[in-house]
Amino acid sequence: MKKIRLFVIAIFSFIVSYSQTTAGEYKVDNLDINTKYQDFGTTFYGKDKVIFSSSRPKPGTILQSKWKENGQPFLDLYEGTINGDGTISNVKLFSKTLNTKFHEASVSFTPDQKTVYFTRDFFVDKKLQKDDTGITNLAIMKANVSPDGQWTDIEPLPFNNAAYSCGHPSVNKDGTKLYFTSDMPGTIGGTDIFVVDILPNGTYGIPRNLGKKVNTLGKEMFPHIDKEDILYFSSDSRKDGMGGLDVYAVKIYSKAISDALHLGPPVNSEQDDFAYILKNDTHEGYFSSNRPGGKGDDDIYHFTSSPPLKIECKQWLNGVTKNKKTGEVLPNAVVVLFDDKDNEVDSTTSDANGVFKLEMVCDKNYKVVAAKEKFEKDSHSFTTEENPDEIVNVTLNLEPIPEVVKVRKKVIVNINPIYFDFDKANIRPDAKVELDKVVAIMNKYPDLKIEAGSHTDSRGPAEYNQILSERRAKSTVDYIVSKGIDASRLTAKGYGETQLTNHCDGTVKCTEEEHQQNRRTEFVILNPDVLGYEVEENK
Repeated sequence: MKKIRLFVIAIFSFIVSYSQTTAGEYKVDNLDINTKYQDFGTTFYGKDKVIFSSSRPKPGTILQSKWKENGQPFLDLYEGTINGDGTISNVKLFSKTLNTKFHEASVSFTPDQKTVYFTRDFFVDKKLQKDDTGITNLAIMKANVSPDGQWTDIEPLPFNNAAYSCGHPSVNKDGTKLYFTSDMPGTIGGTDIFVVDILPNGTYGIPRNLGKKVNTLGKEMFPHIDKEDILYFSSDSRKDGMGGLDVYAVKIYSKAISDALHLGPPVNSEQDDFAYILKNDTHEGYFSSNRPGGKGDDDIYHFTSSPPLKIECKQWLNGVTKNKKTGEVLPNAVVVLFDDKDNEVDSTTSDANGVFKLEMVCDKNYKVVAAKEKFEKDSHSFTTEENPDEIVNVTLNLEPIPEVVKVRKKVIVNINPIYFDFDKANIRPDAKVELDKVVAIMNKYPDLKIEAGSHTDSRGPAEYNQILSERRAKSTVDYIVSKGIDASRLTAKGYGETQLTNHCDGTVKCTEEEHQQNRRTEFVILNPDVLGYEVEENK
């Protein structure tokens, strides 16, 4: 025997993602409100109410019209109270003005609960609308609540048409979009999910097909959009389906839709599973199914999910590191991704072709930094879009650090300053790293001659500072010679406090950091002409 809910389906046949997805785990229970008739299609209403469709006989009605396709009464809308455990009680007819002698099903309310959209046989002005073959299709109707709480001003939406069906409405969280099912022109398969803008003036935009991320050559129906813009719908034509209609979820982004996620058992079964709705704050809701073990035809099931379904929007940052001076790719650069609070999010090393790839989250602020020895760092700040299909491409250009620079009319080896502790001449560990760079350049240029000029701060007698600077110069030269450099290529000279780099001349108060800037050793190149390239100016 055919079912009225399948009649709805029959008459109707008459949305590279990088999202991180988790279907969640579910506990499912059949409800006592189910009858031997069709009970399906729940919608939350108010704080503790639910509206659903049922073909059970109307209370107090002796003779009731029945649909000839299955011998059951036509569908009506019912209201029930949600109990603390998710069960439903106190079932009664929802509205005498919305229910007619024909089918009504699948309602959705605007956020303020003042407007309701619902599915009905295309029954307008007390007359059934029919297509060219004599079939009455489905239509989405709209009604407003009056001051005394009655549903009034019932009218069909403007994009309804006798030639095709529209139904299963679902309004988004801010009341700006209406998702629905239709086989209108532009449908990919039997029935598709569409969306239409609800405009501020109360009119509607042009319905848009959600495309192949959602719709297939088969049937997609019963959309429900939750408060996190995750769209749940049912489909009978996906490869991972278990049989009949299965429930899927996609995330609706501003410019894209994620891949469809199959919710798996026990939500899905080998039979029809559909009309899934979710209350985001409690991770519970309802869906409908005609699976074995139910109380009748289609039954309503309550579920809780722990952990809940998760669809997280992920994107890729694709990049390349290059030598800024030559334009050539720069391999083996360390690339680090930071969030907007300068926390390290991810890191990698560019490959032999300078290519790197990092994972990101949509709709976030990031900074990516590339570094390599003997090169200046380069960075790029950007904001990802809310689009899992978006790939951010960036080129980081690292400028070579010149081996020598001009400082105060002197050509010096371009290393970080060699600092000394107060009143000390010993080589600190951090200084050894820099002195090794001097060793490297002297090995590279065997004829290069260098003066190690050491300086002190202004504290202490000038004569003492002169002697201290000479000791420091000798310490640096001794270290370089210990690394195999011929001592004849090196000159140690102390300048005491005669060449300060800042204002700390003893007449003003300075911090320890400011004094340390003067306690330095510079490596002046005495014969820069042997380098074979033009010396670059310090910036």
